[in-house]
Amino acid sequence: MSDFKKLKWEKILKNSIQCKYCGDIIESKTVHDFVTCSCGRCSVDGGKQYLRRLAEEDSYIELSITENE
Repeated sequence: MSDFKKLKWEKILKNSIQCKYCGDIIESKTVHDFVTCSCGRCSVDGGKQYLRRLAEEDSYIELSITENE
């Protein structure tokens, strides 16, 4: 499943999640930097431009950091 969300009113400082299955913490650092955890259940994309998740909603812990602009 995918969840694409572009935050127009918030600056993305860190784009990362933790997989609840394998425990990997994965981070996308640049646009189109598509990163997948070691078990393959979670992926992140977008760097500091947008937050994109490819995972079941209950399979990861959100670790991204944003600030209001």
